[in-house]
Amino acid sequence: MTNRTIEETEHAVRAKLGGVPLLRAQMAAVGNIHRAAAAVRQHLENSVLRGAQLTWTSFVVLWVVWIWGETETRYVAEEAGISKGTLTGVARTLESRGLVERVGHPSDGRMVLLRLTPAGEELMAELFPRFNQEEAFVSGALSDEECEQLAGLLRRVVGTLEQDGEARRAELTADAPPPPRPGGRRRREA
Repeated sequence: MTNRTIEETEHAVRAKLGGVPLLRAQMAAVGNIHRAAAAVRQHLENSVLRGAQLTWTSFVVLWVVWIWGETETRYVAEEAGISKGTLTGVARTLESRGLVERVGHPSDGRMVLLRLTPAGEELMAELFPRFNQEEAFVSGALSDEECEQLAGLLRRVVGTLEQDGEARRAELTADAPPPPRPGGRRRREA
């Protein structure tokens, strides 16, 4: 399969689903959010992050801890949009590279905090300006005003999910327990 443009994909969807009653503008918006996010992530991983030997996920974890400072792992995982299990693996890798430290919580021994090491601080201070230059590259077809408008529109999409997403998911699933994982284990209840 060759890489198809967004326009080619939208045309193929219209051809395939022409008679199906759909909310097409919303489908195009969400599909293009996903496609844009994947394209941006791939570009950044294959350019500026590659030189630092970082994946997208490891960069986001570093970014969260860099911006917020020493933080409980559960909040780092939440901010990074990953599971605590995924964070554990990423944090171990970053720790082995001397970029983060895992430390015990001062008042609750069950909790773990992440903080950047001096090497992690130095890496982020050196890397982020280059990362930002690539952000400018990928949004280069947009004016500053269009970038602000796009950011505002995306904030509204995220805001909808943050405000109403949990209730909507409960409504759609009728609060049914999650299905078993492929290995047969059930997800833990939150």
